[in-house]
Amino acid sequence: MALSSMERLQVWLLKALMGFFFALFSLLSPRSPATKKKLPPVREPLLTESATQLARKIRQREVSSVTVVQAYIDRIQEVNPLVNAVIKDRFALALQEAAQVDKLIEEETGGEDVLEDRLPLLGVPLSVKMSYSLQGMPHTTGAISRRDVVATVDSPPVAQLKRAGAIPLGVTNTSELCMWSESHNHLHGITCNPYDLERTPGGSSGGEGSIIAAAGAVVGVGSDIGGSIRIPSFFNGIFGHKTTPGVVSNDNQYPNCSGRHDEYQSSGPMCRYAEDLLPMLKIMAGPKADMLSLNEKVDLKKLRFFTIVHDGGSPLTSPVSRELIDIQREVVERLEADLGVNVQEVYFPELKNSFQIWDAYMALPDDNGKPPTPFAELLGEPGRPARPVWELLKWMAGKSHHTMAAIGLALVEMTHVTKPPAFLIQQKEKLQKDVEELLGVDGVFLYPTHTRVAPKHHHNLFRPLDFAYTGIINILGLPVTQCPLGLNQEGLPMGVQVVAGKMQDRLSIAVALYLEKAFGGWRDPGAP
Repeated sequence: MALSSMERLQVWLLKALMGFFFALFSLLSPRSPATKKKLPPVREPLLTESATQLARKIRQREVSSVTVVQAYIDRIQEVNPLVNAVIKDRFALALQEAAQVDKLIEEETGGEDVLEDRLPLLGVPLSVKMSYSLQGMPHTTGAISRRDVVATVDSPPVAQLKRAGAIPLGVTNTSELCMWSESHNHLHGITCNPYDLERTPGGSSGGEGSIIAAAGAVVGVGSDIGGSIRIPSFFNGIFGHKTTPGVVSNDNQYPNCSGRHDEYQSSGPMCRYAEDLLPMLKIMAGPKADMLSLNEKVDLKKLRFFTIVHDGGSPLTSPVSRELIDIQREVVERLEADLGVNVQEVYFPELKNSFQIWDAYMALPDDNGKPPTPFAELLGEPGRPARPVWELLKWMAGKSHHTMAAIGLALVEMTHVTKPPAFLIQQKEKLQKDVEELLGVDGVFLYPTHTRVAPKHHHNLFRPLDFAYTGIINILGLPVTQCPLGLNQEGLPMGVQVVAGKMQDRLSIAVALYLEKAFGGWRDPGAP
């Protein structure tokens, strides 16, 4: 079934608006100064150990929590002037909490097993995406209108991690109101990719991706409604897991979920080492962790593997680069050689409409008929909604408080229809049915995380819809793990998504553990 004339017109208008406004951005925005600076290499051995290993060493008194926390503080102070990832630190409090951990361990009489069961991340440092509420820390999400907002409570996943013994070091940068694939706003500035400071770390969890990859944190928390965990994890060469929706709480984040966004947004772990994904997810999920059967062992040789090379050639997304197609093929070859499995290549024609499906379903009202909060309204809070055309004119004069990406999104939002075209609903429902039948409870498929490696700052504005490769997985409600696959010839991270069936998060995480061993996992961005 083809798109109607009206639907084709809407797609054309969307592309025309994007092209016009982002070409305007190219002409009027100041260029980032070129820099040849490079991150210093990681010299402290403690920074190259997983959170799981650090927790064990702290419990066994091989190293103190104070020593570990101080090592990470030193690293943040070394790299943050270059990457601008940590927006506000709590170093003094973190050291006090680390000292309390060391005292607790000194006085503990129940043995290491008791501590591991009760406090599995005891004494381990943690970074937190600024959209999460972390008590006493800024909760601005990059909006100038929220410059004075300070969190008074912890969001549930953060609270769970703190109860497990983790020690937050600070909050990290995001895109303005979390709705863009670059972590840039006029309140906290722009965050840089540690592998190339002239490139983006992605968004909206770009501060998390950047500081974790730079070895300024070992584990962190992200949120994802269109790729906001996976794109930064991909651009920064780390692991990131988008959980099955409804398992990890989205409460006490900003912006709040509205419309049906709670069905598509997922909170999950971001980390340098794959072995931390499962324990982090268990903790963040709290009492709902049992829904995922995370303690059930996975035999990779008994899984069914599939690969989807690209979306079939959508006119709205860029072609997947040859190097990413090649590395995904190499993953297929390694799986078949190492595990003796057959990886079947499959194709779903509906993927050509990934962006349109994501866009239509994001605009759906909740069960009570209430639509999602308009982005222009969020931009204007706590006052009146922003006027996108007026903000564009102000931006051209250098007077707007908003980024071009945020203004462009608000402008595109003006073209939305009140009801999704029947064709897109049919496409989504068929895709959902076919994918769920393909995966079952023992299948995973490989899919590109993005169309290319981390681009230069602001270049996402010229290819704004390439996030469709991640966004469609949100609408399907599937768990997915982004896995790093080494560096390309330019020294930039490559990776792939591993997608599993609903509630089968443990399958994609098990594959992540294998791929870390096969492809080497995280690489030090400061290494010669």
